[in-house]
Formats: sequence, structure tokens, C-alpha cells
Amino acid sequence: MMFPLVLDLAADGVPVAVTCRVLNFSKQAFYKWKSNPVSVRDWEEAHLINAAIDVHADDPAFGYRFIADELNAGDKTVASERRIWRLCSANGILSVIHRKRVGGRKAGPPVHDDLLKRDFSAAAPDTKWVTDITEHPTAEGKLYLCAIKDLYSNRIVGYSMDGRMKASLAVAALAHAVALRSPSVAVVHSDRGSQPGFNWS
Repeated sequence: MMFPLVLDLAADGVPVAVTCRVLNFSKQAFYKWKSNPVSVRDWEEAHLINAAIDVHADDPAFGYRFIADELNAGDKTVASERRIWRLCSANGILSVIHRKRVGGRKAGPPVHDDLLKRDFSAAAPDTKWVTDITEHPTAEGKLYLCAIKDLYSNRIVGYSMDGRMKASLAVAALAHAVALRSPSVAVVHSDRGSQPGFNWS
């Protein structure tokens, strides 16, 4: 926007009419902006940026899609996903997890070794656990459930719930299972989900 430049030049003694003519816009447009220099859209986007920064600070693993989900968690859509992407990109609000996508290539190797070797049977309780996160829509927004299942008994031995899918959700579920079962040695296996440090065994 060139209107602030008109103000700066006017302060240096350059007539407003001359600057507007050179920059090819009307004096009326300049004076309209001067009476209300911050547009409604600029005001809205400033609030969206602040809200996105708050969500991202809560969990730096969040990218623009999760941030958009959080901002639109109520009954009313605050902003489109594309608008959130534009604002996040322009302001450097990026997920700390970066995945390079190359067309036609399969996903890379697992973050951790698959200690189960795809063997989902167990000879004793609390030796092999599997975990996953599921999303459940509710009247008040999305609810995420992380559950840990013992492969020997096929029973849920720990879980946690949260309105946001963040790393602490998986950590809380594991802590709950350990507190309840106190395993001496247990392998915890998960798929290649979005929670860093909690992929594979």
C-alpha cells in the first residue's frame, strides 16, 4: 500500500495532490484511507495471526492445517484453510516437523525400528503394547483419543483425551498405562502418525 508514503512525502513538503498524481491514485482514496488507516480485513488478519501464534506456541508441531482446525473449532468458521496457510506462510508460523514430499516416491524408512517385526501376538501380559490416536467429532468440536492396548489381553491399559492432537496426548496415554500396569519391560508400537518421537516401536 502506497498511502503511508504519501504521508511521509507530505511531511517533507511534497503536496498530496502531486504525490497522488504521480502514484496514479486519487486524493479522495488517500483521504478515505487517512480517516481509517487500518481496514477491517487488516484488523481481522492481525487477530488471526495473533491467534495462530498462540496455537503454534502451545504445540510447535502444529502446521497450518491443525492451526486452521483449532481456529475453526467452534460452530462458526473463522477463516478458510487457505487463508490460514497464507498468513502462516507470510509470518513464518511453520511446523517444526518438515516432511519433504517427492512425487511418485514411497515414504522413507520408519523413524524407529519395528521391534515387533509385524508380530502382533504376545506370550505374556504387558510385554507388547500398541497405540493409536482417533478423532471424534462432538457438538463442542473435535476430541482426540489416544489409547494403548495390551496385545496379550487385547484390553486397553491406558488412554488420554484432549481437544488438540499434540505430542503430549501420546505421552499422557503412555504415562497412564505405565502408572496402572507398571511393566518391567514393554515394547510400545505405533503407526507412522503425526506425533514426533512416537512412531513405530
